[in-house]
Amino acid sequence: MEKIASFTVDHDILEKGIYVSRIDGDITTYDLRFIKPNTPPFLENAALHTIEHLFATYMRNSAFGSNIVYFGPMGCRTGFYLIVRDLSNKDTLALIKDTLKKAISHTGDIPGNSKKECGNYLDHDMEGAKVQMQEYLEVVKDWTIYDLQYKN
Repeated sequence: MEKIASFTVDHDILEKGIYVSRIDGDITTYDLRFIKPNTPPFLENAALHTIEHLFATYMRNSAFGSNIVYFGPMGCRTGFYLIVRDLSNKDTLALIKDTLKKAISHTGDIPGNSKKECGNYLDHDMEGAKVQMQEYLEVVKDWTIYDLQYKN
């Protein structure tokens, strides 16, 4: 079998950051790497789950909401994949930073967090999510479109 693109990235040298993972026509997949691979502690499930709810909600309620195809966690618990349609790297990077700021300052209930709306609604950690997002924002706050490529 052919090796999928994400398995060709050298995880020994991959650092925290935002990377263009692949481009398929008008669809771009971004790798939002919150944790350096293979360096625990990894994202805790409850915090990861809360980040997913906050990011998905804020991104889909932004001016670019119709361009968001998917936001979800990596199974390795080191970050998330963001999939967008017809959105420039510049706009996506600005959206990621803006979403981080809004999610960090979020007050009130976690969006979509009821038994009716979520398959594991009791497994959330708002404070843990905010800590992880703040640490990640510190890493990517000065990133430009020229930083979005994997380093070899």
